[in-house]
Amino acid sequence: MTNNNKVKKTGNIRAKSQLKILTAATTEFVLQGYKGATVQSIADRAGLPKANILYYFKNKENIYHAVLEHTLEMWDEGIGDIDPSEGPKAAIEKFIDAKVRMSFNHPEASKIYAMEIIQGAQHLKEFARTYQRQWVREKAKLFQQWIDNGEMAAVDPVHLIFLIWSSTQHYADFETQILTIMNRAEYEQDDVEQVIAFLSQMILRGCGLA
Repeated sequence: MTNNNKVKKTGNIRAKSQLKILTAATTEFVLQGYKGATVQSIADRAGLPKANILYYFKNKENIYHAVLEHTLEMWDEGIGDIDPSEGPKAAIEKFIDAKVRMSFNHPEASKIYAMEIIQGAQHLKEFARTYQRQWVREKAKLFQQWIDNGEMAAVDPVHLIFLIWSSTQHYADFETQILTIMNRAEYEQDDVEQVIAFLSQMILRGCGLA
């Protein structure tokens, strides 16, 4: 095996181990909260020795930071860049579709993020002040350009982004409440498409695009 292949194999093993740890940690933080979760409980859920967890992340705080960063990166990749040439309708549809699918496919990640924000965003304040604030400003500016050009209704672009965030994540963050009211044990596959269609129709209509 060449050195390059060895490095690649080692990198793959490392990536898989870290993902396994982050998946287990996400569940533990949702079930036990940050204070209740321990490195040992994360190791037990991941099926790995505690020493392996500490080798990659050093301590619980680092694991928690990594879980939050992984969630935000996953959302960014899912939404991707909004192409100005696509127009507001396509951009909003893409935004809603990506966020709904992530909420249904990765509900625990959404819950962790929501819990962090509710508790004062102690571990995300710097991120919120820099990257996230800039992201919202850029997208709001683009929506405002479409509004100024008469391509969509004159809605507040920042609150439009807040609306899309809250309405799409609701199905993950309040999963227990929704399933209880609907008398279901879990979501069904058709629910994803129905929610995407419903939210898209309502929000596009409010923006004068439907």
